[in-house]
Amino acid sequence: MVNLVNDPSYFSQQTAIRKAPSVETTADDIQPTVHENATPVAAKEDVFVTEGLHVHYGDFLAVRDVDLNIAKNEITAFIGPSGCGKSTVLRCFNRMNDLIEGARVGGSIDYHGIDLYGPGIDAVEVRRRIGMVFQKPNPFPKSIYDNLAFGPRISGVKKKSELDDIVESSLRRAALWDEVKDRLKASAMGMSGGQQQRLCIARAIAVEPDVILMDEPCSALDPIATGLIEELMEEIKVEYTIVIVTHNMQQAARVSDMTAFYSVEVNEASDTRTGILVEYEQTGKIFSTPRDERTERYVTGRFG
Repeated sequence: MVNLVNDPSYFSQQTAIRKAPSVETTADDIQPTVHENATPVAAKEDVFVTEGLHVHYGDFLAVRDVDLNIAKNEITAFIGPSGCGKSTVLRCFNRMNDLIEGARVGGSIDYHGIDLYGPGIDAVEVRRRIGMVFQKPNPFPKSIYDNLAFGPRISGVKKKSELDDIVESSLRRAALWDEVKDRLKASAMGMSGGQQQRLCIARAIAVEPDVILMDEPCSALDPIATGLIEELMEEIKVEYTIVIVTHNMQQAARVSDMTAFYSVEVNEASDTRTGILVEYEQTGKIFSTPRDERTERYVTGRFG
C-alpha cells in the first residue's frame, strides 16, 4: 500500500526501482492504447477514484459531483469551456487547492485506495508523489543542473554522483539531454520556451513521481514545441500516469487514452456558474460517438 505519511526513504526506494532492470514489463505493457478496442475500465488498475467530488471557494461552488476512475499508465485529458472546473479538479489530485484561501474539497478522492484528504496524510508527500507542470514554464532562476537537482537534494540526496545520474536520467526522459548536456551550468532562463517546459517536466520526473499533472502545458508554445511535448507524453506514460487539462481538442484527440468533458450549469438566481462533469469515456468514443448531446456540440465546435 502507498504510504502518504512523510517517508524519507521513499525517494531512495523509488530511485532504486527505476534503475533496477525490469522483469515485469512486456511488449503488451508499453503498446499504445487502441481506443476502439481499449481494455475494459473494470480490468484496469485505478490510480485515482473520485466520488461526488466538489470544490467550494468560500460560498461559491466551483465544481460538483465529479465521479472519475483514472487508470495507471494512461493519459487522461480534461476538456471543456473556460470556467468549467477542469483545473480545479486537477489541483485536487495533489492538494494544490489547499494553498488557496477559502477552498474546501468535499466528496472523496482515493489514490491507490488511500483517501488523499484523510487524517494523517502529508500534503507535501502527496505533491512529491503527484507532480505538476503548469501552463507557463516556470524554471527556477538557477542553472539547468540545479533545477533538476533541487528536488532530490531536499529529499536527502547528497552525493554528487547520484545527483549527476538523476540529472542525466531526467533530461534523457524529457528528450532534452542532447540539447543541453554541454551547458548544464548555464541559466535555465536562457532556454527557449519549449525547452523550459521540457525542463519543468524533467524537474517533475527527477523526484520520481507516480503521477504527472499538466495544466495546459502547451498553451504558450509554438506548434513545433507542442509536438515535442506531445511526443514526450506518449513516451513517458509507460512509467507515469498523466492527467492533462487542455483547451486544444485536437491535442486531446492525439495524445489521450481517456477524455473527460466538463461543462457549466448557470444558476440564474445567484448569477453563478458551476462546473459539472458531463461525460467520461475512451477518447475515440468522445470524439466520434459521444453519448451526451452537450459533448457532441462541444467537440464539433457548436458550443463553448
